[in-house]
Amino acid sequence: MRVLGIDPGLTRCGMGVVDGSLGRPLSMVDVGVIRTSSDLPVWERLVSIEKGIDAWIEEHRPDAVAIERIFARSNVSTIMGTAQASGLAMVCAARRGLPVAMHTPSEVKAAVSGNGRADKAQVTAMVTRILRLPTPPKPADAADALALAITHQWRGGAQNRIEAAVAAAGKVRR
Repeated sequence: MRVLGIDPGLTRCGMGVVDGSLGRPLSMVDVGVIRTSSDLPVWERLVSIEKGIDAWIEEHRPDAVAIERIFARSNVSTIMGTAQASGLAMVCAARRGLPVAMHTPSEVKAAVSGNGRADKAQVTAMVTRILRLPTPPKPADAADALALAITHQWRGGAQNRIEAAVAAAGKVRR
């Protein structure tokens, strides 16, 4: 399964693609950040982000998209930009019929580090170790996108197998 992880943001939108299959180590396919200038009007920044997300989906052909679920922060303008970028990511995936999963920051931290309150350095260190990378992915938005993809590989993949087994069991009973 190939998962595109997206850490939404208006200035920096982290993007990370991870391949995985049952019983095999995960591997990083690509990682990067879509950047927009705060000097541009918001609508132009959103168009740039949408084009960037579309290009990542087109290039990497993921089986699923994992996006960070937005949680309340004190800065309303940050929440708005993050929510707008998150909405674009959902639309880009839905337009292609790709399943979308939303994972909270604490869920991602717990999945990759075992601690739902891990700091950015701990998450980056674990992403580097899990994917056997020679150097830590930078900036933090890129590492977070990979952490989202890893989380979905581990949690989403298991959920998909459970749902398939339940569906298969239902067909057998008839």
